[in-house]
Amino acid sequence: MERTETRREPEPVIEPRGPRPRSSLMTTLALIVGVVSALAVLTGTLAGYGIAAGALAVLLAIGGISATGRRHVAGRSEAMLALVLGLGAIVLGILVVTDSLSWITTTSNEVGDLRNWLDAQTVDRF
Repeated sequence: MERTETRREPEPVIEPRGPRPRSSLMTTLALIVGVVSALAVLTGTLAGYGIAAGALAVLLAIGGISATGRRHVAGRSEAMLALVLGLGAIVLGILVVTDSLSWITTTSNEVGDLRNWLDAQTVDRF
């Protein structure tokens, strides 16, 4: 008795289609506020506002991290970046406000100094 085997081809795997991943609004806001807080602290004169914006960025980033835990919500890396920027702005801002850094203080106007330097470099070029 001969046994005949029939070979069956594997059936194609059909992946379930669901909604496309979307970015969390809280994560996006956290990243924007984190960048603004870091820039505000680096100006020197706005260090106090940068600390407050950094704290807001940290809170929004924590909310964004928890929001990305749900299905079809993207943006975890943006929330982590916002968390790092917010915490960095808080730490650097505290160092600026307590005059622990020699290169930047609350009385220094780094934006004005940068503007004057750029004007001096481009005075004859335009």
